Amino acid sequence: MTDAALRSTAGFDLTPPNEAERARLEGDLTAEEARVLLQHGTEAPFCGGLLGEKSPGVYGCRLCGLPLFRHQTKFESGTGWPSFYAPFAEDHVRAIKDSSYGMTRIETRCARCDSHQGHVFPDGPPPTRLRYCINSVSLQFVKTGDPLPDPLHRGDPAGD
Repeated sequence: MTDAALRSTAGFDLTPPNEAERARLEGDLTAEEARVLLQHGTEAPFCGGLLGEKSPGVYGCRLCGLPLFRHQTKFESGTGWPSFYAPFAEDHVRAIKDSSYGMTRIETRCARCDSHQGHVFPDGPPPTRLRYCINSVSLQFVKTGDPLPDPLHRGDPAGD
């Protein structure tokens, strides 16, 4: 880490990947992952590999590995995409106004690598009343007890 100000409230390094790191990470993506993460695409509903995942663990960014959501905040929304009512840490997910396709929505992006994750809507369950609707291909799931991925070799802390 290069700057203490770029540490998240959970202790993770939020420094964006440099050009060489980004190229290496992007080179490991499938065509569908690249379409969603880098070109702000959306996977088809009810097709994602993590939609039915029920195991305890952490959902991290597929591109850079930053933890984005905890299994405890996942819920069944019926929308066809994994849904969460709160992020792993507030500063791990960025919210950006999205006015594409004639709609106004709030896009969610990874706070470290700026990859597209999905959208957040104000129709979730308590306690936040938010629904983070996330593409499965934007995420990687790590079971509790397994080490979190560290593709940027930042030495980040353990998940939960």
